[in-house]
Amino acid sequence: MPGFLSTALSGRNPFVLRISLIAAIGGFLFGYDTGVISGALLYIAPQLRAGTLAQSWIVASLLLGAVVGAIAAGYLADRISRKWTKFVAGLVYTVAALGSAFAQSTGELIIARSMLGLAVGTASFVAPMYIAEHTPPRIRGGTVSFNQLMITSGILLAYVVDFALKGVPGNWRWMLGLGAVPGVALVIGMLLVPHTPRWLMQRDRRADARRVLERSRPDEEIDQELDEIQSVVRRQRRVRLGDLFGRGTRTLLGIGLALAVFQQLVGVNTVIYFSPTILTYTGLHANSAITEALFVGLTNVVFTVLAVLLLDRVGRRALLLAGTAGLCGALVLLGLFFELPALQQHAPWLALVALVLFIASFAVGLGPVFWLMISEIFPLSLRSKAMAFCTAANWVANFVVSYFFLQLIGAVGRPVTFWIYAGLGVVAVAFFAVRVPETKDRSLEQIERDIGGDQLRREAA
Repeated sequence: MPGFLSTALSGRNPFVLRISLIAAIGGFLFGYDTGVISGALLYIAPQLRAGTLAQSWIVASLLLGAVVGAIAAGYLADRISRKWTKFVAGLVYTVAALGSAFAQSTGELIIARSMLGLAVGTASFVAPMYIAEHTPPRIRGGTVSFNQLMITSGILLAYVVDFALKGVPGNWRWMLGLGAVPGVALVIGMLLVPHTPRWLMQRDRRADARRVLERSRPDEEIDQELDEIQSVVRRQRRVRLGDLFGRGTRTLLGIGLALAVFQQLVGVNTVIYFSPTILTYTGLHANSAITEALFVGLTNVVFTVLAVLLLDRVGRRALLLAGTAGLCGALVLLGLFFELPALQQHAPWLALVALVLFIASFAVGLGPVFWLMISEIFPLSLRSKAMAFCTAANWVANFVVSYFFLQLIGAVGRPVTFWIYAGLGVVAVAFFAVRVPETKDRSLEQIERDIGGDQLRREAA
């Protein structure tokens, strides 16, 4: 803990921390909506007469919107800047949150949540990029993971809101409508922060980039960093989609896509979206299930804080491997709970233990490491498009897993469903152990030169 905090709070790094936290409000939008729908769904279903299919679409419509938002953000982040892309995302989110609150039918709610998805997909992609491009290498793991910390904080606050409003008339409308508050916060916050040095250098605005770096770097490091960025910018050419699959980037793109897809295939968002629903399977009443889901949200925040403090000390790979292995064990335990009636009868608390273990393991591994690494491993000339590609893949996988969760349980049963997720987690651990590189303590330009160069040499051999 002292390592990250002492480094982060020393010198000029408080400026970086401040703008990183503001940018990470984009993650809070994602987290709040993800968490709040889990509780609101229990009340939306009877009031709007939403069956299993309609409930799946209420959850999944946001995810489809997020796919479109992530793809659009890849263009907008380069065209109008990282800063203004996040500003627009905050505006859209605010309007869509209010639209969700006033929806009079499942159709209207699905449309409003699709708009929310556009904003969430855009913000979730641009936030780690914006933070990474502002941050010195020695604290980048922690600051970029602020985005994941804000996601988990948003989820926890949403669970608290669900708990506080569970007995209020029209509770689900208040739950969804309060999402406009962080949307407004993002809009205001992005008016107060600068463009990233790398985007400014891409626009030949070296003097402006220098002024930004002067607020976060020692004087003797500024010219060297500007020269490194400029050397990368000079090598840029007109980027086409096909360039993502060129020599030197294919392997890196494969790593990014694998991180994106595996992060969802282990079933994390079924736990987040459906935690109260899963707990009702143990016999709990809806209100009691929402109360117990608070433990899941609190665990998520606590272990994400732990990850923020450890990522720049332990490294990305170690936390990724340990966390993914831990969540596999939790999924096996959850499957056993639903397989064995004796456990359900005599140890109903075991389901909550498994959910808490699962979310703790995810929070120190796949949760923050995916967003961090896709902001680090890609060349500057391709970074926005590659990150958009990976983010879109993440949202597609999120949609598939979340949409089919209830149907999968109906088809193969609860135990087999969780064991399928565990099996996919084992495959993920094996892939990460073999293919994922360590990026700790390297500048973004060094990562591009060293890791990208390694890939080029291997492919040419």
